[in-house]
Amino acid sequence: MMSGKHDPPPGEASLVTRASLLGRIKNWEDAKSWEEFTQTYSRLIRAVALKAGLTESEAKDVEQETLLCVAKTIHEFESNPARGTFKSWLLNLTRWRIADQFRRRSPASAQSPSPSDATSTRTPTRTPTVERIPGPDNLDAEWEIEWKKNILETALARVGRKVKAKHLQIFDLYAMRHWPAGKVARELGVTRMQVYLVNHRLTKLMKHEVEYLGRNLE
Repeated sequence: MMSGKHDPPPGEASLVTRASLLGRIKNWEDAKSWEEFTQTYSRLIRAVALKAGLTESEAKDVEQETLLCVAKTIHEFESNPARGTFKSWLLNLTRWRIADQFRRRSPASAQSPSPSDATSTRTPTRTPTVERIPGPDNLDAEWEIEWKKNILETALARVGRKVKAKHLQIFDLYAMRHWPAGKVARELGVTRMQVYLVNHRLTKLMKHEVEYLGRNLE
């Protein structure tokens, strides 16, 4: 099932890799660690920016600027005992970059009425875009939703690096897409018993990764 008989027990590699990631990205030249960091958090930041009302291009800028801000200030985060959780710190960085994007919009664009407003005989009452940034409670809720999605996707990606590609296919079709076992078996040329066994093993790996990431990415 695993990629080699001498591989560490499930999760041991995760503990070694994840425990020091924030420490390792303090070295800007550690390309491997930065690649892992961006793979873990880029989608999360971009998704929340889109839900805040930004365009794809603006959300991409938020993603890049937030990651750059992390690179510049990770030393401060690591050395500050009162810093709080990384999860909340990253949310604040993302929130500020989202606000920056709204402020960069031209005044005319930020205050222009919608087509329905333009045809109305009433005085337009739309507020500048920067004043319509989602409030703390709303953005916190979106962040929590996307954080959980990100943990699940990150866990699946990490499991995928530890198992055979065909086993990951089986798990994806059976557990994630909810195909019947018989259909999965026919599609991939395996037996139903193989489908059940693979699902059982990968479910345990996924559970471990999700629990670990839930504890250690916050």
